[in-house]
Amino acid sequence: MHPMLNIAVKAARRAGNLIHRAADNLDHLSIQKKSHADYVSEVDRAAENIIVQTLLDAYPTHAILAEEGGAQGQSEYVWIIDPLDGTTNFLHGIPQYAVSIALQHNGVLTQSVVYDPTKNDLFTATRGRGAYLNDKRLRVSKRKEMEDSLIGTGFPYTRFEHMSAYMAIFQDLMQKTAGLRRPGAASLDLAWTAAGRYDGFFETGLKPWDIAGGALLISEAGGIVTDLSGNQNFLTSGHICAGNPFIQEQLLKVIAPHLTDGLK
Repeated sequence: MHPMLNIAVKAARRAGNLIHRAADNLDHLSIQKKSHADYVSEVDRAAENIIVQTLLDAYPTHAILAEEGGAQGQSEYVWIIDPLDGTTNFLHGIPQYAVSIALQHNGVLTQSVVYDPTKNDLFTATRGRGAYLNDKRLRVSKRKEMEDSLIGTGFPYTRFEHMSAYMAIFQDLMQKTAGLRRPGAASLDLAWTAAGRYDGFFETGLKPWDIAGGALLISEAGGIVTDLSGNQNFLTSGHICAGNPFIQEQLLKVIAPHLTDGLK
């Protein structure tokens, strides 16, 4: 395992252990509402602190971009961190959430960890070396027909300016696929796409820390990740379309007629 990935795994496992312990004590957590349907708990903050401390102990000159703490430092190396993706699930006792850590070097994603503490599923990738679930090599699915495909997504929940376009895409796909799923943690949805559980995935209005870890997993598992227009702007726009090469291309075609100015 690449040394930088090794440190990221150590950070993710430490955070995952903290989250797992806190899941038994949900009634006593302090929770704040950041905006409509967007919550942060003391667990998010504590998990982020553990991750940042572990990374900076090993690489003190590296920069951080994290959900709760924002941007810290300047470096050609930037760690992009979501300490608890799926906080709303976590707070309701629904076991679908993850720790996501990715490293960007000069703007290119090079290392990725998505860790699901409830299932002890550790998804990892290093650019050029493939993607893995625990010790098993990951490949995207081989399905070629949209009508046989299972597509993951996430509903808009804080930003509703693209709601009508999103619902039109959703309605279209509902009729053209074998099913749509929305479990509620984008990093895990992307990891599941890399593992071939989903054939494709799309979502709007995400943040870099929701996407970065999962995006490298998919590309290293032989899949394609773009924004909704088929370009590489997904980390900036927050709009993402991913999947195996056959289904991702077909997803883009279904999405194309519904694109609006802010939804590229």
